[in-house]
Amino acid sequence: MRKMRIAMAAMGAVAALTLSACGGDGGSSGGETQGGSAGGDKIRIGIKYDQPGLGYKSGNDFTGFDVDVAKYVANELGYSTDQIEFVESPSANRENMLSNGQVDMIFATYSITDERKKTVDFAGPYFVAGQDLLVSAENTDIKGPDDLNGKNLCSVTGSTSAQRIKDEHAENVNLLERPGYAECVTAMQSGQIDAVTTDDIILAGLAAQPNFKGKFKVVGNPFSEERYGVGLPKGTDQCADINAAINKMVESGAWEEALTANTEGVDYKFNEELNPPKPGDACA
Repeated sequence: MRKMRIAMAAMGAVAALTLSACGGDGGSSGGETQGGSAGGDKIRIGIKYDQPGLGYKSGNDFTGFDVDVAKYVANELGYSTDQIEFVESPSANRENMLSNGQVDMIFATYSITDERKKTVDFAGPYFVAGQDLLVSAENTDIKGPDDLNGKNLCSVTGSTSAQRIKDEHAENVNLLERPGYAECVTAMQSGQIDAVTTDDIILAGLAAQPNFKGKFKVVGNPFSEERYGVGLPKGTDQCADINAAINKMVESGAWEEALTANTEGVDYKFNEELNPPKPGDACA
């Protein structure tokens, strides 16, 4: 009987040690994200899957500037790369995905606006983009939106960027729509259109793709301001930590390295008056 009691006590001690080990520092993860668990095994980050140079999925690989910034921030929060679960986050679904806990944060060319801030929070910005034009590398006639009268301008179906140019800059421009920006660039390559319009960094990412490299240039005359933020669930306490991570990425040079790597081979320079960004300590 005495031997049985000793054996049971030993088993209890082993169990206690096992529980203590499991409930210690939670592994290598030192952060806590809204919608996730403190020091959890995974962090779910929303990105685009179809924006080359920003957020792009090819097989099991994820590439782009948004992806690089997301990895850097996640690492600063205590998550290694293999603890990141990237989740496709289409523009129309981003607010719902954050509100429903489908993702912990979103890096997906997500512009900070007062309307969106009613339902979600934003850290950042981590980049300030501007609407611009992509033209052929040899084009010397188009230097800005005012030069588009009589020209064929492409943007994606449902976008307001091309219509903005027609309303505010060149009323005689011919607008063409395609399902995606890649289709616009392909149409320009074949001579069907003269220019493509959307945010400058999206254009640069497209033109940096191997099949387009060296054939196009970003005009470099942005005429809007889009502050890309990190989308977060409303009421988060993560803004200060994420902003600190972005600032560290900028100060270390990793921010510019990531931007350069994802726009390599394109005649593109980010707007130095607005970038690198300088996030504060609170939500944007």
